[in-house]
Amino acid sequence: MANTAQARKRARQAVKQNLHNSSQRSTLRTAIKAVRKAIEAGDKEKATAVFQSSISTIDCIADKKIIHKNKAARHKSRLSAALKALAA
Repeated sequence: MANTAQARKRARQAVKQNLHNSSQRSTLRTAIKAVRKAIEAGDKEKATAVFQSSISTIDCIADKKIIHKNKAARHKSRLSAALKALAA
């Protein structure tokens, strides 16, 4: 248990921040799954549209340092490669 007022406040803030970050990570996973689902359905136009919105979400979450920028780049690269494979 925190012994000082400062430590108690930091503990409260950590709980609140953890909930926010968890929500953001969930949004990220949902965006990635939406692209995967559109690619599996074989609809190139829909997959491209969902991909563009997902890229925006991934970049936003990486900018907030909820995930590392390299992890964001890896997700974008893999989704892009899957989208290109659909076109071929």
